[in-house]
Amino acid sequence: MAHHDAGHVSADEQYGETPPGAGYEHTDAHVWLIVKFLLWLAVSAVVIHFGLGLFYQLLIERAQVVGEQPYPLAAAQEQRLPAAPRLQQFPRTEFEQFRAGEEDLLQNYGWMNRNAGIVHIPIEEAMRLTVERGLPSRAEETASPAEPPGLMPADASSGRTMERRRQ
Repeated sequence: MAHHDAGHVSADEQYGETPPGAGYEHTDAHVWLIVKFLLWLAVSAVVIHFGLGLFYQLLIERAQVVGEQPYPLAAAQEQRLPAAPRLQQFPRTEFEQFRAGEEDLLQNYGWMNRNAGIVHIPIEEAMRLTVERGLPSRAEETASPAEPPGLMPADASSGRTMERRRQ
């Protein structure tokens, strides 16, 4: 690099080597500024934490003195139940009662509708009667005459209506 006539050296030559007796590079950031920033940061963090702790303690004490107050519009209303369906209080017991009721329907005789004359019978008895009597079936339909040739489903009918087309 070229020297200037005024006795000044270029920036590259000025920082090219560390001056004798220096314990650090002079181009680094100032350490004291970084240490001051970290000290202020630590002090402010401690002050903020203690301040928040005192504020929360004040709020807790105030809530204990005042107690829980209902909303002004809800104070005049009586206690309401939530909308249905509600959670079960004892689901295991209710399930066992339901299963016992279903087993009673499957294993015993009883009325389903006394006025209509509808009863229920044990499942084993119902299966035995079905085997003896057979299942009801429809009468066989007479064979429908074959469709005349040339009929095809209409385009927009999904097969419900037929129309005559030339092929």
